[in-house]
Amino acid sequence: MNVPYRLSIVAVLALLLTACGHHNDTDVDSDASSLLSPMAKLGKKLFFDPHLSASGKLSCASCHDPAHAYGPPDGADVRTGGVAMNKLGGRAVPSLRYKTYTPMYSEHYYIGRGEDMDDEGPTGGFTADGRVNSLAEQAAIPLLDPNEMANDSREAVVARVASAAYADRFREVFGKDVFAQPTVAFQDATRALQAFQDEDTSFHPYSSKYDRYLRKEVKLTPQEEHGLLMFNRKDKGNCAQCHISWPGANNRPPQFTDFGLVAVGVPRNARLPQNADANFFDLGLCGPARKDQAARHDLCGRFKTPTLRNVATRQVFFHNGVYHTLDEVMHFYVERDIDPAHWYPTHNGKVEKFDDLPPALRVNVDTRTA
Repeated sequence: MNVPYRLSIVAVLALLLTACGHHNDTDVDSDASSLLSPMAKLGKKLFFDPHLSASGKLSCASCHDPAHAYGPPDGADVRTGGVAMNKLGGRAVPSLRYKTYTPMYSEHYYIGRGEDMDDEGPTGGFTADGRVNSLAEQAAIPLLDPNEMANDSREAVVARVASAAYADRFREVFGKDVFAQPTVAFQDATRALQAFQDEDTSFHPYSSKYDRYLRKEVKLTPQEEHGLLMFNRKDKGNCAQCHISWPGANNRPPQFTDFGLVAVGVPRNARLPQNADANFFDLGLCGPARKDQAARHDLCGRFKTPTLRNVATRQVFFHNGVYHTLDEVMHFYVERDIDPAHWYPTHNGKVEKFDDLPPALRVNVDTRTA
């Protein structure tokens, strides 16, 4: 494949993803919010409340901005948090949209029936390393992370809720004595946050042009049709291998992810403070944030495939925020193995491929899937 043709494929892929990512989505303050259950309405209060952070300045919405598809509001590699709002996180902020159909984590995820079932390998779970199995569990992570909302305990979070203007509403939903049991009250708060995300249609609007195309309401332009062809064909872009673009069971809208955890060998981001330590590696599925798979060195370097929905609204990509444009991302996927010197550092005349993994674990990177 010559270079001009290869770059033309990159261009049409980027165009297709822009079409898929374009959003005309329901606003979070729309009439749909009036249909929420009492628990979900309470979860909305929690979601937008900076009082829940130790700094008093950081809410869930600060990082998961509804005006940016519940993703980061700008192109910062990672977000700033902590008690004094001076600590940088270790991973780029994901969008909270389109989480409804996320399966529970399984090391062996089977698709098909009977003898035709295929083992897709590690799949599912929430967060980039799949370490929790519900939106409620996911919501607990930033509340207690010292680099994010920085509460030092569940009891501290509950004390903040108990002093909030909506404390009486919390009692109405969960019982008048709820604050007497902080552990239970903390779980109730995270359940309310999950209810908000489950019920409010702004988290899963399915209103892109591609959705309307699947519903036969609009037609794609010739360029978009070409991009879709390149996106789907196994002998071309093959993006749909992981970012599934066709409807699922019962005509469920495509999620543009297979929820799999894969090692793609993204370059190390030298801008992250944690990476100033040459011995530190974010190994995804096998740690350090995830603890239960620490001994599984064969799983190191795997991160969950994100949805490509609303991807054109993002300004930061991959788990470590190393790239900031779709064009960079497309070029990386096309050129990682044919022009590695463009993407990885060179030491003593040798290109150090997959430099964000220790040398012994670089064999985990998938170089086989087209």
